[in-house]
Amino acid sequence: MTGTEGEYGSTQNIPRPRLAVIITCWNYADYVDEAIRSVLDQNREDCELIVVDDGSTDASWDRIGRHPVSAYRIENCGQRAACAFAVTKTQAPFVLFLDADDVLVPGSLATIISKLDDGVAKLQFPLSRTDRDGVIIGDPVPRLNAFRDTGSIARDVLRHGTYKSPPTSGNVFRRDLCAMLDDADYERAVDGILIFAAPFFGDIVSLANPLGRYRVHDRNESGLGRALDAQVLRRELTRHVERMAHLRRVLAPQGRAHKLVSPENTPFFLERTIYLTIVSGRRVRPTIVGRFLRKIYTTDNSLGTKCAITIFLLLMAILPNRAARRGLSYRLEAGKRSLAGFLRALVGGTPSSGEPPMQSSRKT
Repeated sequence: MTGTEGEYGSTQNIPRPRLAVIITCWNYADYVDEAIRSVLDQNREDCELIVVDDGSTDASWDRIGRHPVSAYRIENCGQRAACAFAVTKTQAPFVLFLDADDVLVPGSLATIISKLDDGVAKLQFPLSRTDRDGVIIGDPVPRLNAFRDTGSIARDVLRHGTYKSPPTSGNVFRRDLCAMLDDADYERAVDGILIFAAPFFGDIVSLANPLGRYRVHDRNESGLGRALDAQVLRRELTRHVERMAHLRRVLAPQGRAHKLVSPENTPFFLERTIYLTIVSGRRVRPTIVGRFLRKIYTTDNSLGTKCAITIFLLLMAILPNRAARRGLSYRLEAGKRSLAGFLRALVGGTPSSGEPPMQSSRKT
């Protein structure tokens, strides 16, 4: 992979960084300045910032060049490949992939670095959701407790195929895990296989306080809540199957591949299949709802969450398709939700003042 390199600032007499923050940018000139400043303004000599312009056609490269950072301009290759390229430009033992439209909050780097040691495979923290102007619009995602896990999350992945984890910008990975990106050519996202595999290669450190802000806007690359797009859902399902196959290959040397659940029996696959059925205009079969609920009740979700999911899915199965689509759209929106708002959505009402419009809360 070739590209134009811009080195800004001296690197002499600077100790080896403990953490590298990598920002890859594709046509995010409106946001990349703020992402870069959110790192530089923390003035951490034990953290380095690497910015890669992934073949942008807007003013992103000019905006990046205004800052004293190690910057590289490459031909467009997608987030995963751009991040893999950036990893080769650092020797830091830990890496945080910060989306170019997200930011870190002041003091976050000090908190993160203080929690890192050689036994940590991944550190995670919630992200506050904001609109395109940076105004907070919803509770942090996901809700996390503070803990250090030494094996139970790995067992959860074997049983359920996933665990509670933040979007890309809320994760720090040990650098050696990033080698898996080279074999993940089935997707453009950076965090899929790394999140899946991390619990099998070290401890997972979870922090409860949101240390970053996750921007929701109309240029997010994909999102279920934005369009209820059947193509997006099919892509989600396909990618989940491919990630699981990749994880199975990763676990083979550990002798644990045979213990991994089949992708078709994971809560994620069953849930997305239900969504796809609704979006495709078909009635949800009670059998698949039953399969999904049996899986959910074996997870560590709270009883309240399990009951809420049960009620929601039963309604989706018995309501006319149009009402089910409205209910699904409301469930997937990014802002704060309420029972009253959900009921209005089912009957075709509009959000009341103070409730945000429906939009995506996912980025890939």
